[in-house]
Amino acid sequence: MLSDQFAFRPTGSTTAALVSLVDRVTSILSTQPYVHLIALDFSKAFDVARHHTLFDKLCALPISDQIYSWLLDFFEARTHKTKFANQTSSALSINSSVVQGSALGPPMFIISTWDLKAVTPGNSFFKYADDASLVVPASNSSTIATELANVAEWSRMNNQTLNITKSSELIISLRWTRGLGLPPPPAGYTPSQ
Repeated sequence: MLSDQFAFRPTGSTTAALVSLVDRVTSILSTQPYVHLIALDFSKAFDVARHHTLFDKLCALPISDQIYSWLLDFFEARTHKTKFANQTSSALSINSSVVQGSALGPPMFIISTWDLKAVTPGNSFFKYADDASLVVPASNSSTIATELANVAEWSRMNNQTLNITKSSELIISLRWTRGLGLPPPPAGYTPSQ
């Protein structure tokens, strides 16, 4: 469950994420002419994680009923008010967010993203908090649209929004050669200026 998430773990760090990512890309390049590295960014990922979706995922984990009930009580009873000048709104229930800054926020976020997985064998995700990198070997170039459709569906199911302006693709090869044939850009693709 945690093998692709490098944030919020005692053995995880940005360095560990980069070393693992470079190792994977280097390994692929030993047999493939290039690798697609697609960096994905989710907007306000911590703030929009729905509680009911999170608790559906928690049900699948081997935790005791007491811990599940305690977590449910912690998240269920949260409210917020807005104060402006001398006016205060009535209390409204908070039905999403993983409470950043709390001890429970990071592990709950990891649980909320554990099921974002590549659908094609050979493709893989590397996650660091709310950022994810999809690694696709050259031989799987045709699967990128399927992988991105999977990300879009996962985003929809998990109340997440993929930030297209902060997402990008990098094609990595061992060395540039005139004979290296790169895949055509996806239909509808317009290069940024």
